[in-house]
Amino acid sequence: MKNIYDIIVVGAGPAGSIAARSAAEKGISVLLLEKDRDVGYPVRCGEAVAKAGIEEFIPKDEKWIASKINKFSFVAPNESEITVQLNDVAFVLERRLFDYELARTAADAGAEIVTRTYVNGLLIEDGKVCGVKYEYQGEQKEVHAKIVIAADGVESRVGRWAGLQTHVDFRDMESAVQITAANIPVAQDTLYFYFGINISPSGYLWIFPKGNNKANIGIGISGLIGKKKSAQSYLDDFMLKHYPEAPVLTRIAGGVPCGLTLDKISAPGIMLVGDAARQVNPLSGGGIASGMIGGSIAGRIAAEAVKMNKLDHVLTYDKAWNDRLGKRHHIFNRIKEGIYNFPDEKFNDIANAFVKIPMEKRTLGTLFKTALWNKPSLLLDVAKVFF
Repeated sequence: MKNIYDIIVVGAGPAGSIAARSAAEKGISVLLLEKDRDVGYPVRCGEAVAKAGIEEFIPKDEKWIASKINKFSFVAPNESEITVQLNDVAFVLERRLFDYELARTAADAGAEIVTRTYVNGLLIEDGKVCGVKYEYQGEQKEVHAKIVIAADGVESRVGRWAGLQTHVDFRDMESAVQITAANIPVAQDTLYFYFGINISPSGYLWIFPKGNNKANIGIGISGLIGKKKSAQSYLDDFMLKHYPEAPVLTRIAGGVPCGLTLDKISAPGIMLVGDAARQVNPLSGGGIASGMIGGSIAGRIAAEAVKMNKLDHVLTYDKAWNDRLGKRHHIFNRIKEGIYNFPDEKFNDIANAFVKIPMEKRTLGTLFKTALWNKPSLLLDVAKVFF
């Protein structure tokens, strides 16, 4: 490891690896630091993502695709189920393998990668971030850079150290838990979403198949709900009712930021990407594709700043993100606020109305139109996203 690089990226998740690759492809020196022993571990993710969101950055590879999805199933509180054919294919990933491959592409582009490197501080001179402090093999070290890109997840200590306001109101932070279980006899081409006050209040419960009757089963509920009854308790209740004998292979838990992107995601010498910037889709809670988009924008702009020797160019990142996805996330957030607090009767009515629609005319857009038919302003938002 050298003493100075053009760009340091902290965190080798999808957003960080794509940021490192996008910058390295421009021919500048990039160092990618990962605190864990292995890239891609531990997995804290539902692992579902649209095919288009993946193929913008990497060709699909069967080795990191657990299942291919072409249907969406909505399960109402009264257990009425409606199925929607998706317009495009989605994947449930093997994130350990997928993240590893993304990091490999960053290395192929010229980025250096060092794992088991615990970043514990920033170097700041004259109000500008100019490197990081880190611990490696028991020794405290420093490395300088012109720009630091923080891809260190929802906790985003790096952003906080730089003086950026990374706090998220607990009402916008989903409390999420997930298990991977065996002997789950669901269709392997369908994503299942359960709604209801006794199942997943102010959120949803999901079943994402992973092949061979395995599935990720998880739940995300608002922090406000989680203070009264934990997400784990809701998941335990669901499993006891539906799959009491299913062997549990893994368990994970964490916070998912389901609000809007932070007001400020760049400052002199620093840029935030992925969960660190709160670039998660507020409606679905999915952050793989949007994080990679944020990473690619940040990596490109950081490289341009270095090559032009105009480091304040990083401050254009906020607008570039907003133009690409930020404005769209505002629409998703309004739709979320319009549906996640429906009473059970409303969810049941939606299912009863939608089941009358012929299968060939069912789309996610028509599902949201059915749900929000008496909310004209939100119907306009639905039209902007789906039509």
